[in-house]
Amino acid sequence: MQKVTLIGSGGSGKSTLARQLRSKLKLKVYHLDTLFWKPNWVGVPKDEQRKIQKELVKKKDVRL
Repeated sequence: MQKVTLIGSGGSGKSTLARQLRSKLKLKVYHLDTLFWKPNWVGVPKDEQRKIQKELVKKKDVRL
């Protein structure tokens, strides 16, 4: 397994599950909140979000 995408509502346990999967599967974890939000919760424009997502999907080596 090379990639896993976790989708869910706020507070549903995505980050907890991501940490567990990272530990067990040795996968790199990307938290979209850290990529899509600037300081003081200023959002990144949608076109930039799409670019970031496309780049993440293209990555070949996502293992730690």
